[in-house]
Amino acid sequence: MKSSYQKQLDELITSLSDKKPSLLLHACCAPCSSYVLEYLSEHFQITILYYNPNIYPQTEYERRLQELIDFLPKFEPAIKNNIQLIQTEYNPEEFFNAIDIKTNPELAFEPERGERCRRCYKFRMQKAYDYAKQNNFEYFCTTLSISPFKDAEKINILGNELQNLSESGPKWLTSDFKKKNGFKRSLEISSEFDLYRQDYCGCSFSKKKSES
Repeated sequence: MKSSYQKQLDELITSLSDKKPSLLLHACCAPCSSYVLEYLSEHFQITILYYNPNIYPQTEYERRLQELIDFLPKFEPAIKNNIQLIQTEYNPEEFFNAIDIKTNPELAFEPERGERCRRCYKFRMQKAYDYAKQNNFEYFCTTLSISPFKDAEKINILGNELQNLSESGPKWLTSDFKKKNGFKRSLEISSEFDLYRQDYCGCSFSKKKSES
């Protein structure tokens, strides 16, 4: 159930020993990362993966990436816990192939949280899982659930499906980061650091919706 995601995370954190497990955290932008890093960095050794070829146009992709690059050296939890950032190549064709918009053109007109978004969650989380597995991370997760516009249930279902692909792979960190005033706290941190907060999710379809 949705309401149990935060409880599961709290119980896991309580069960951890003094040694911090390694966590690969997929991140979409600095504002969404802010609270998540503040919350998790005391309990996990975090490496951020910035993989978001869904973002349109490329200038927007680069702006969000640069904001994250600039934010981390200023943010005490990131400095104190030596949080690292991995960047990936920008290839928007990976996004269009993943959502299969040619076969399903009707997905272009969906509101956020629909099937197009689920496919977008999945392929970015798949990238995080694959990288985490290849590099022996103990856990993987994404900041996506901090947004009120993202479906935490779909995100956690996908995370558990990926976890079950291999017994030797990373574990999914069950989460719903908007809980415990997480989204509110992200707004506070964004204001404190004057972070750029975009007015659309990222893809060309969500951009058109925001402009209509």
